[in-house]
Amino acid sequence: MKNSVTGEELKEFAGRSLQPSEWMTITQERIDGFADVTEDHQFIHVDEAAAKATPLGSTIAHGFLTLSLLSPLRPSDWPVLENQEMVINYGLDKLRFLQPVKPGQRVRVHTKIVAVRRKRPGQYLIKSEKTMEIEGEEKPAFVAQMLVLLVGEGR
Repeated sequence: MKNSVTGEELKEFAGRSLQPSEWMTITQERIDGFADVTEDHQFIHVDEAAAKATPLGSTIAHGFLTLSLLSPLRPSDWPVLENQEMVINYGLDKLRFLQPVKPGQRVRVHTKIVAVRRKRPGQYLIKSEKTMEIEGEEKPAFVAQMLVLLVGEGR
């Protein structure tokens, strides 16, 4: 399995920065679809004419839309626990939205593994810092401390 590591090897990832994800272009269609799914149709997200009249100058992606992109924007060198059965989203310790993302902009995620802790046999909690970069912008879209639980055989 790609990047397969033992529990002891996994602990060595603490403090390591991983490869940035691939770039993804944020489209108005994606924003509109997220608005439909979440029933959040605030004009700043879906009404291009009204949003253009604001200081932002255009619609913007929902903050939670950008956050939800952590799943597809994974680093290619994320470690996989030997005999891993699943990965569970364990939540966030901290999240700050710093800059809106507009349609047509490209984003990618930088990941630094902050800590790795064994919770039980075959279960490791990983805390990582996730920073969503907006191409050409100085400030990131957000910075989050994300927790995931890797669950392997022998739990």
